[in-house]
Amino acid sequence: MTDFKKRILHLSSGKQIKFYGDSMAIGPALQIGEGSAPTIFSYLEEQNGSGSVDTTATSSTSQQGKTGSGSVQNPFGLTAMDLHEIADYNIQLWLNLKNNIRKYGVENPKVFNKDELR
Repeated sequence: MTDFKKRILHLSSGKQIKFYGDSMAIGPALQIGEGSAPTIFSYLEEQNGSGSVDTTATSSTSQQGKTGSGSVQNPFGLTAMDLHEIADYNIQLWLNLKNNIRKYGVENPKVFNKDELR
């Protein structure tokens, strides 16, 4: 099963993809790339007075009970419904890509939504 640890995507085939950031994204044209700028909804670790990351307090935003303090960054004021809608949109793009790969394979340009290419 695929796993993503320490900025490396480990595939069950044994292949590994090293990331510069910590996320991948899919666009409307079904192209995959790094989504390295978490600017819509993200977690921000807070710094302590010495400039290092504070890992002594329990975060109120952590649902796993992990140590460290941080905050949720939500610059657009998205609601849970908004985030569900964004997640559903992205899930649909990934499903479209899977279906196109099944239909056309990985060597055929028809796998992409050409109407969305720039």
